[in-house]
Amino acid sequence: MTHERRVVLSLAIAQALFQTSSVLLVTVGGLAGQMLAPDTALATLPIACVALGTAVATIPASLLMGRVGRRPGFVLGALLGAGGGALAAFAMLAGSFPLLCIATALVGGYQGFAQFYRFAAAEAASEAFRSRAISLVLAGGVVAALAGPHLGAATKDLIGPAAYAGSFLAVLALGLVSAVVIAATPLPTTPASGDAAEPSRPLPVIMRQPKFVAAVVGAAVGYAVMVLVMTATPLSMVGHHHAVSDAAFVIQWHVLGMFVPSFFTGWLVKRFGLTAMMLTGVGLLLTHVAVAMSGVALANFLSGLVLLGVGWNFLYVGGSTLLTETYRPSERARVQGLNDFLIVGVAAAASFSAGALVDAFGWRGLNLAATPFLAIAALAVVFGSAGGARRAVEAAPR
Repeated sequence: MTHERRVVLSLAIAQALFQTSSVLLVTVGGLAGQMLAPDTALATLPIACVALGTAVATIPASLLMGRVGRRPGFVLGALLGAGGGALAAFAMLAGSFPLLCIATALVGGYQGFAQFYRFAAAEAASEAFRSRAISLVLAGGVVAALAGPHLGAATKDLIGPAAYAGSFLAVLALGLVSAVVIAATPLPTTPASGDAAEPSRPLPVIMRQPKFVAAVVGAAVGYAVMVLVMTATPLSMVGHHHAVSDAAFVIQWHVLGMFVPSFFTGWLVKRFGLTAMMLTGVGLLLTHVAVAMSGVALANFLSGLVLLGVGWNFLYVGGSTLLTETYRPSERARVQGLNDFLIVGVAAAASFSAGALVDAFGWRGLNLAATPFLAIAALAVVFGSAGGARRAVEAAPR
């Protein structure tokens, strides 16, 4: 096995462990919060704290890894997740809602580091293998879609009277295993020696690149629309008289839709190009909106959420790959940190607003509200493609 493929395989395993923790936390976090919260309206606050922890950690994580390297940073992130799982288990034993929220914020810090696995894979890969490396790492999420909900349910009563404490101990175990996997991965322990010597451009100069705009706007809009709809789906399905088990089934297939395409997205990017793949992603998200507007039967929710997942995958992989073309090695930490901070921030805002939007405008109204943002994403991708082509022509020898 070549070095780049070994790195990608190890990062895909780490991604599977991390995503399993995330899916497990989404599965049990609201239920655990409901048990401890002083007000049932605060039941989902532990899950919201995951997004908050991720947003707070993203830029510091990227800057830290720019100084000490990927491997120490990723190990630290996994240990944060393990510590969050241990603290959450203790919170359930102690009956402390504030401790539970702090614990899930620590797990969010784990996500703040782990979301850079895809960039580490891109950095270890040759240019021809780069998009496939990113997509194959994200394919680790397939394991999470299958294992996360079942692991949460199987460990729920592991510690007698403290429901869900066992589930959080599973988060602890996953974080520790991930730390071991990363420690054994042949990633650089320090940044490349030439990074510090190369001059860096100011962030505003980098952000004015059409490719940067396309990468960030495409990925951020795709992520926000996906999170908005996914968060609202269980509420909407139950509100339209579907069983909770039906909602869980739809979410599981949605997560599979997010990650199964990663086995071939990289090949599609190489075959058809980034612009075509990102615009196809926008088209799939718009198709989901059309399906959602056409009815509220189980088949509508199921097919629409699968389309939503695949569309997210194309935009996220495409945007992540495109971003790697916008910065120099010396600019990597700042640009990647800014990119993921913007994506996570927009997604967190979408998650917080989902309940209010579905309550005010209903399922169809919520989906319809996404269409202007998808149009903006399409325009940004076209703008990025045109701008990149124009600069290539200008730079060509005469």
